[in-house]
Amino acid sequence: MAWIEMVEDRDAKGLLADLFDAAKQRAGKVFNILRIQSANPRVMRRSIELYVETMKGRSPLSRAQREMLAVVVSQANDCDY
Repeated sequence: MAWIEMVEDRDAKGLLADLFDAAKQRAGKVFNILRIQSANPRVMRRSIELYVETMKGRSPLSRAQREMLAVVVSQANDCDY
């Protein structure tokens, strides 16, 4: 569990509310990996852009290979997601 204060959906305003809404449209909820960045929505937005470019942008790796690497890293880090 994170010790970083996270903004709840009901308290999100402006850019953060927009980012939370977009996350819910994509995944049905706001995962904690995003919520933990909620204190700084501008950084959260850039983090999402980095993720999208890494996972969906041009690469010599296929999307399946990138997903597989993400799973292996998450498992190695004992992540729940």
